[in-house]
Amino acid sequence: MADGAGKRLGVVGGLLAGVVLATGIGLYATDSPPFRDSYCWGAWQENGGARFLGEEALGKSGSGRKGTESAPPSADRPHGSCTIAVSSIVEDDDSDEPLTFDERVVVGYGPLPAAARERHAWMAQNFHGSASPLPDGLDGLVAGDRAMLVLPEACDVDGRPSVVTIRSEGWGDGHLGKLAMPFTIGAYSDVTRMLLDVANTSMAHAGCAPDEPLHTTSPLVTVAEESDSAGRPLCRIPGVGFHFGPGAQYEQQVGAVTPRLQTCSVMWKSRGEPDEPAAQYVMTGEPRMTALFGGLPEGTGQGLAHATCDGRRTVFYGHVHGGLAADKAAAERLFKNFVASVGNRIGCETGGQA
Repeated sequence: MADGAGKRLGVVGGLLAGVVLATGIGLYATDSPPFRDSYCWGAWQENGGARFLGEEALGKSGSGRKGTESAPPSADRPHGSCTIAVSSIVEDDDSDEPLTFDERVVVGYGPLPAAARERHAWMAQNFHGSASPLPDGLDGLVAGDRAMLVLPEACDVDGRPSVVTIRSEGWGDGHLGKLAMPFTIGAYSDVTRMLLDVANTSMAHAGCAPDEPLHTTSPLVTVAEESDSAGRPLCRIPGVGFHFGPGAQYEQQVGAVTPRLQTCSVMWKSRGEPDEPAAQYVMTGEPRMTALFGGLPEGTGQGLAHATCDGRRTVFYGHVHGGLAADKAAAERLFKNFVASVGNRIGCETGGQA
């Protein structure tokens, strides 16, 4: 009897151990306490590599991190968004009210905007001159504060490419009011990993993932320079330059300059406010990149032209915002000069321009 009871107790003990083990596995899979929090449909975890996901981002007093997300993308609903926010509160030596800080990483998944106005804004955000091309044939760009990836054709929606984007937003609020405070998400390599992790997760949910997950093994070549005061020629592109006027607060960002991609961004700088796009020039000969411009109005007056360059269909894009757009004739002239200058550099066929 004692032996039988011992055997039964052993079986019960084993079952309990199995339950505890299974419960632990279940907790880990859902990232419930005490395990690490996960974000963006499980694509990222705390201490997952980038500074923003680690303890460093929680260095200020009263800091906390939380995530919000939409339903994951699906074949029927090919859109998704998620946000990770780090908030903190510190005492203000100049006021009885504390200073509050809010840093956010915002992720978007889905097809490009169809309307031209929204598409221009998307281009300004995601073809920024601070971003460097991804290696290993991946169609995208990455910087310390943003990244974008054009997904495979299987993820297209209504003829428009689907993309994954990452961007940072930072604000401080106190007795001086709410001020923009840009911040870096992490090193370029960390942001690249974040981008690919959320892209692979999103595509799996949407049912358009490739057989092998997107990945990179080659080192990232950082090509962007530090921004500086906008001058003539703009971004060192011969024949391209605006008359900015005295005291103008425009900065230029020279981006990639390769046979298949060239980017140049001009921003209006205002203390305490987010940078305002002022002008942008893009040349790309990568098929998935050129697809991003499909459906936009074409022609010199629209700032969009096509050419055959070294045997590749190539897009030239130039868009001017705000005060720089007032002189339409000058904007058209500078766009023509951009096409001619960059086209000559990369070997465009005479008469190839549409």
